[in-house]
Amino acid sequence: MIKKANFAVAALVAAVSFLPAAAFAGPDLLQQQLQRELAAAKAKQEQAEKAKAVERQKFIQEHMQMMQKAMDQMQAMKPQAGMTMQQHEDWIAEHQKLMDDMLQQMMKDQHMMMQPGK
Repeated sequence: MIKKANFAVAALVAAVSFLPAAAFAGPDLLQQQLQRELAAAKAKQEQAEKAKAVERQKFIQEHMQMMQKAMDQMQAMKPQAGMTMQQHEDWIAEHQKLMDDMLQQMMKDQHMMMQPGK
């Protein structure tokens, strides 16, 4: 019985080792790049939060430009051809997370612009 279990585990490990990396859930390379860009945009936004009036506007404008670039990239992104249904669903879920992050940042920009100058 133990030999059968060991054989089953070995067979499973061997089968998994032959799967392409894309078979495992997670963001693709473009999504990873966009995650990094959104993190940089968030850092710019945090600078705006800490800044005083004129400087704040400058940082918010820079952040908005970063958001526009990210939005353009998001609109151009497409799932890779040949994905399984699960991979496609994972890609869509990751894309949705990126969109949510962008929306939160844009809403925060709007809130900061509506606040009276510090």
